Amino acid sequence: MLVETSDIIFAVDSIPAIFAVTDEPFLVFTSNAFAILGLRALYFLLAGMIDRFAYLKLGLAAVLVFVGAKMLLTDIYTIPIWASLAVIAATIAISVFASLRRPAPVEAAATPARGVPVDRTGAFRLKGRS
Repeated sequence: MLVETSDIIFAVDSIPAIFAVTDEPFLVFTSNAFAILGLRALYFLLAGMIDRFAYLKLGLAAVLVFVGAKMLLTDIYTIPIWASLAVIAATIAISVFASLRRPAPVEAAATPARGVPVDRTGAFRLKGRS
């Protein structure tokens, strides 16, 4: 129940982003319906790789700034739909590409606690056993 509720909340949250791309009510409805159906599957697909996308948060922040600016400037200038989609796709693609080109973070080696005996292979020894 909680997962479905969060799916609906995230789908409703994306309505302003959809209106930044189009005013067509059918597209807004279908995009949110597909968001509700596919959000969990996308989460499980990317859950294991999310640490690898270091610049994705910056890319998504840039997309939100663009969408907000587009919505604020609608009365002054209307950005074409193809241009909006191009900017959004390019921003996300650049952030993912930059994240994949970034060297993988080096994990710190596990160091034993003080006073814990360690054999030459680095494995911890139990007291009384060799």
